[in-house]
Amino acid sequence: MEEIFSRYVMVTIEKLDDVYVRVFSDPSIEQELADFFTYEYPGARFTPQYKARLWDGKVRLYDQVRKTLYLGLVSYVQEFCERNNYQLNWTTDFLPKGAFTHEDVEEYIRSLNLPTKIEIRDYQVDAIAKALNEERTLLLSPTGSGKSFIIYSIMRKFLDHGLKCVLIVPTTSLVEQMYSDFEDYSSENGWSVKSHCQKLYSGFPKEFTKQVLITTWQSIYLQPKSWFKQFDAIFGDEAHQFKAKSLTTIMEKLDTIGYRVGTTGTLDNKKIHRLVLEGIFGPVHKVTSTRQLMNSGRLSDLNITCIVLKYSEVIRKERNKNTYQEEMDWLVSHYPRNKFIRNLAVNSKGNTLVLFQYVEKHGKVLYDLIQKKVHEDRKIFFVYGGTETSDREAIRHITEGENDAIIIASFGTFSTGINIPSIENVIFASPSKSKIRNLQSIGRGLRLKDGKTTCNLFDIADDLHWKSWKNHTLNHAAERYKTYAEEEFKVKIVEVEIC
Repeated sequence: MEEIFSRYVMVTIEKLDDVYVRVFSDPSIEQELADFFTYEYPGARFTPQYKARLWDGKVRLYDQVRKTLYLGLVSYVQEFCERNNYQLNWTTDFLPKGAFTHEDVEEYIRSLNLPTKIEIRDYQVDAIAKALNEERTLLLSPTGSGKSFIIYSIMRKFLDHGLKCVLIVPTTSLVEQMYSDFEDYSSENGWSVKSHCQKLYSGFPKEFTKQVLITTWQSIYLQPKSWFKQFDAIFGDEAHQFKAKSLTTIMEKLDTIGYRVGTTGTLDNKKIHRLVLEGIFGPVHKVTSTRQLMNSGRLSDLNITCIVLKYSEVIRKERNKNTYQEEMDWLVSHYPRNKFIRNLAVNSKGNTLVLFQYVEKHGKVLYDLIQKKVHEDRKIFFVYGGTETSDREAIRHITEGENDAIIIASFGTFSTGINIPSIENVIFASPSKSKIRNLQSIGRGLRLKDGKTTCNLFDIADDLHWKSWKNHTLNHAAERYKTYAEEEFKVKIVEVEIC
């Protein structure tokens, strides 16, 4: 009887704008929908709002009062209805679907007259076709897969149809790199990037006068809704890096833009993170994987050495049941540990990237230690959030001409988007459990260059366990090892006794 009854339950979807749909049914079914789209936010119990009982730690994507849901999540409503055998009624025609075939896109790409050095890959063609056909999608494509070329090709097609585009990236360095990549793709076809594209971040005029705006989300999220009306299509590169509040603020102002393309190298394990991005941009389409790129010879092979630093019984007993912050403060200030990292960086052959978390407490300490140890001819660079964009670009270019430089950089500045193919070694000096941060950081060393076939990752872990209690960063190391296994990376574990 219940099954028969469910067939007559109607769930209706109507499109409100290019951000939201309205989903409504009987009140009891709407409550089911609300439960279906309610998720516990990981780590919520540690937030001040939760501790003050101002928030229950849950994220609700379906607004039961307004009966609204992000347009990009309609496929999940379909899943909900199919699971419960409810009938789904569509009152609005959604975005029209294109009919671009693989061959159509290949022909179009040839018409762009790209430089002969640009290799067109099948998965790129398929990704471009997917974006053009679906008109809103989230492309999951790792570092080294050629995301900027995918964006360039889609953008050029949009421009052919008179659309104005805004390309949003998380950092000023990525603005410059995206602009530079577009110049490379256009170097032999007469298409002027300078005439068509405009950069916007601190110091640049906010008046939009060209067809394409390349900017950071920080530079535009406070603009009024009317300002966003001038755009017809939006790209969000490295979409996982956007702060949720700023991302949703921007995207909700773009309520007349149906053309949306998000790109990201990886998604974390939080389902809510994926759903928000899908809701804003559209369903995820996996373009390729890091392992596939390695197997095809398009990325360097990766050797991971997990170095587990073993501490004395006296130290472990002293550090027993420290809080996470207490543990981190002790680790980054522990001289024998920093000395070990220094020696590892100095003795590594080839350009080496040392990644840290805390600027004053750790980054500058490592920089001083390393600088005092190397010979004066070896180039050493220190990069953090306060480093000017022009200086970061200069460091990037200088390093490309070196074969033995050391870059000590914060995760925030060098884990995403910075393209230095000549990096041969990456050292994780600060422990982290973030899947996105770790994979993005690894990507800094995987790009190919003449004479380079392998990248070495040295993952520093710290064993401070006492009896049955495992310390925080050791647990984080376990999370990283899990990610490496999922990605099918080769891993070697080495234990080192340390004072």
